[in-house]
Amino acid sequence: MRLAFVNPQGNFDPADSYLTAHPDFGGQLVYVREVALALAAMGHQADILTRQIADPDWPEFAEETDAYPDQPNVRVLRFPCGPRRFLPKEELWPHLNEWAANIVRRYRREGVRPDLWTGHYADGGLSAALLEEHTGVPFTFTGHSLGAWKLDRLLASDAELSASGLLPDLDARYNFGARISAERAAMARAAAIIANGERGRYCLHDHPAYRDVVDVEDDRRFAVIPPGVNLAVFGADSRSPREGQVREAIAAALARDIAPERRGLPAVIAWSRLDPKKNHLALVRAFAHRPDLRASANLIMITRGLDDPLREPEAATPEERAVLQPIVDEIERAGLWGCVSAFNLAGQDAVAALYRWGAQTGGVFCLSARHEPFGLSVIEAMAAGLPVVATSNGGPQEITDRGRAGLLADPDDDEELAGQLLRLLGDPEAWRTYAARGRERVLERYNWHRTAESYAGLAAEIVSGERAGDASFPLPGFARRSEAVELPRLESWEPADVLPGTYCS
Repeated sequence: MRLAFVNPQGNFDPADSYLTAHPDFGGQLVYVREVALALAAMGHQADILTRQIADPDWPEFAEETDAYPDQPNVRVLRFPCGPRRFLPKEELWPHLNEWAANIVRRYRREGVRPDLWTGHYADGGLSAALLEEHTGVPFTFTGHSLGAWKLDRLLASDAELSASGLLPDLDARYNFGARISAERAAMARAAAIIANGERGRYCLHDHPAYRDVVDVEDDRRFAVIPPGVNLAVFGADSRSPREGQVREAIAAALARDIAPERRGLPAVIAWSRLDPKKNHLALVRAFAHRPDLRASANLIMITRGLDDPLREPEAATPEERAVLQPIVDEIERAGLWGCVSAFNLAGQDAVAALYRWGAQTGGVFCLSARHEPFGLSVIEAMAAGLPVVATSNGGPQEITDRGRAGLLADPDDDEELAGQLLRLLGDPEAWRTYAARGRERVLERYNWHRTAESYAGLAAEIVSGERAGDASFPLPGFARRSEAVELPRLESWEPADVLPGTYCS
């Protein structure tokens, strides 16, 4: 069977350049790469379709084709569209029809076609719908995150913006009109919508923006396929060639930021991008309000691409500075200098080495996001033997088996968050129990071979005609144009009355 992974944003290469180190090169690319490689190991053919870039700042993505060593069943195929330079994902919409047409030409020239397209993220889902219309080959859609929820969060986090009715300003920046229109079309036309877990199926897709195109209660429309974790990278017993280098970087950051008498304490480790929804501030406040937590551990925040953001915030983007400033203010107010360190580590192997260091020194991983649709970082920490405290809102409930394999906390309750961290930091037996349960949970449920088997089984159902989407659902008008267009305004529904964290807690 040949499956084609449709990913116009981001890119793929054997060196995993920029993977998880750029906003357009996030976790969904890791997901696609690992599923493709696992399917190839099972004997299937996997094509990863992405955008060709001719840009001196992005030389890794200039060739038409690429491959992974020792995986002859996987091809990376790159197709041009629009200007040849790198474009952020928000600017790709007017060019997707051209991109899809170039893909169809390639397969026709080769005399082959995939058995199934699988679209990832909004632009991949719309592209897969275009490819289905061109070829008749069905597709699946995996949203990973959805635009309507992001819009709600932005409006809820900025009351002035919401009251002023400046939706056009938000649309101009994020292209929400295009994104949500694309998601609606992808959901309606997909033969199956893939969700990472049962909670993701309901929490992610049950929003007023999508309810008229998909029924979250319809089992024929959804397939729950949990992702896996690369144990060769994140396993507790694995070792990266950079293991020693990473530990030296950790030691240097601690020597720079942590008071000498505190450097022997374990660490509470947070790794996520500087985004308001990741809620780093709650974790800082937990340390500020609980002297017993400060006495038990240091706080380490890994800040992608920023070496010393607490003291040099000018190196951050304006959006990141908006997250950093309240954190710095809280550190100043509570006198937390000497207890907190923030620094950069690049690459999955570096993060895995950090988790193993944390596990060997009695630390804890914490994800305090207001809402997390899934939470792959939680799985990766558990795989490395690092016990976790995670948000009770969203996917971590399912990942931790409702708290059996990791502790859960209300991300808006600093006291509860501190208490759960102290349950592990203050009790060696509890620490060992949850570390062991976390690893067992990952080995049992979250491995890429199992994910690939589920993809292959779903593909077989779709190819045999057991599942089908609504091919008559109209594609957005902008998907048919190659020039820049004014995208539809977001005036057809009100933002949800509650954030996903409370709606799906």
